[in-house]
Amino acid sequence: MRLFALRGAISVERNGAQEILDATRDLMQAIAQRNGLTPERVVSCIFTVTEDLDAEFPAVAARAIGFDTVPLLCAREIPVPGSMPRVIRVLIHYHADDDHKPAHVFLGEARALRADLTAAQAQ
Repeated sequence: MRLFALRGAISVERNGAQEILDATRDLMQAIAQRNGLTPERVVSCIFTVTEDLDAEFPAVAARAIGFDTVPLLCAREIPVPGSMPRVIRVLIHYHADDDHKPAHVFLGEARALRADLTAAQAQ
């Protein structure tokens, strides 16, 4: 087993608590599924949100789906002019077998953030 890190992101239609919770849940479940990841293997998660998302913490959704013993942190993304609005990002550190290949996951409009990573484009 060794330590890995992977990235994920999802766009949100509007700044609503339920929208943020639903999107975060969808993102975390897609990451877990594509990587065979369980909360027991996760070391930490860092969530960022764009400055236009402040109705809820993404960590609330992660805790609700089983990441309640994982250290979670929420922060604000740097507001670079012209950057994509309404995006939740996550950086996850986790343990997996040595031959594991991290599968980054970008959903919704956030797929455009890493169009160069074909493997990151969730099916």
